[in-house]
Amino acid sequence: MKKITLFSILLIFAFFCANSVAFGIQEESGSKCFACHEKITPGLFNQWAGSKHAENDVTCFDCHGAEENDPDAFLHNKVYVATLVTPKDCGNCHDTESVEVSNSYHATAGEILDSNDAYLAYVAGGSPAVITGCESCHGAKVKIDPESPNKLAAETWPNSGIGRQNPDGSKGSCSACHSRHAFSKAQARQPEACSKCHLGPDHPQKEVYEESKHGNVYYTNIDRMNLNAENWVVGVDYAAAPTCATCHMSATQKQALTHDVGQRISWTLRPIISKKKEDWEKKRSNMLNVCGACHGKRFAKNHYYQFDALVTLYNEKFAKPASEIIGMLRNKKLFKNPASFSNKIEWTFWELWHHEGRRARHGAAMMGPDYTWWHGMYEVAQHFYFKFIPEALQYNDPGINAHIENLLQTDPMHSWLSQSTEDLKKAIRSGKIQEIYKKMFKK
Repeated sequence: MKKITLFSILLIFAFFCANSVAFGIQEESGSKCFACHEKITPGLFNQWAGSKHAENDVTCFDCHGAEENDPDAFLHNKVYVATLVTPKDCGNCHDTESVEVSNSYHATAGEILDSNDAYLAYVAGGSPAVITGCESCHGAKVKIDPESPNKLAAETWPNSGIGRQNPDGSKGSCSACHSRHAFSKAQARQPEACSKCHLGPDHPQKEVYEESKHGNVYYTNIDRMNLNAENWVVGVDYAAAPTCATCHMSATQKQALTHDVGQRISWTLRPIISKKKEDWEKKRSNMLNVCGACHGKRFAKNHYYQFDALVTLYNEKFAKPASEIIGMLRNKKLFKNPASFSNKIEWTFWELWHHEGRRARHGAAMMGPDYTWWHGMYEVAQHFYFKFIPEALQYNDPGINAHIENLLQTDPMHSWLSQSTEDLKKAIRSGKIQEIYKKMFKK
């Protein structure tokens, strides 16, 4: 028994000594970082100095320290460090958040590198446009360059894209939302944190939010948002307005904060034809719980009643017919040029769903009426009737032309084109046109 006790003591002593040496190296390295970077990069140093990391004695080496055999490690002032700090690194302290990020749609954003979006950017634009455009939001596959001082290839670094593919196998970039080196929660809670990427012609969430009542009350009540609070529960710690984080990530009285941004989204608004997500009822329930902090149940449910109808309208009236027509053209090999996007109608179709169609759907989702109609369904209709359809008819294929003629003359959603204005106004006043769309509304 005495031998076992003595052996145990020796083991504890050895463990303590080893860790004391390691801690000493880490502490010394951290001090060296401060001494140098306070002079060389004072902005970076002062960002860190005012952060929660500094407050809790988290040093540069805690995040940037590396093992010699790490693919991106390099020797710097006698210690191995890595420039990249990945979700795997952050997970050493923020384990839950790291797992949620890795399971989120954000983490897969870098997969656009193999999609049609990247194809178009490469062939119509070029690699510099892909690197400084697409990959800056979606994330690059970071490459190692042994000849570079920091081991990172210049064409893939710097990059803080949300779905960055890192050398350690992890996906994502925490600094996409928590900008280095302050890593501020208050910053990540504000809509500007999301608006670097969620804006523009194909996903104008920034613009829709600014137009919406939510955005209006936020920007006129920022000082009442309690953004620096440790806990940030909607309706409890703040009630002036919601931000992107409020609805998609932050805590409610019944839900914990999540870094998996898809847990409250019930529709896919990205593809040509929108579909309900897997387990969409649960996800919608999650979002309704957020809405319930400020709105009554009927208010929130009626919003979804209207939103669902708009998405169904877009799908049935425009997305599905246009997809069918473009499919017929492709299957019959009627395109003059073989490469994708080398024929004008392909660009028209792309903008119909990828730009106008997305704007309409996101506008309805976030209560932005101008984006739902004028920047959305108005342009969807205009492009469908007076660009896409005429371009399809120019191929002079009897089967396709007959299909289009049948659609426009017999489908009650499209047959208005061949009627008189006065008859249409009477149909609106009598409610007959409204009846056509009743099937879009589902309780």
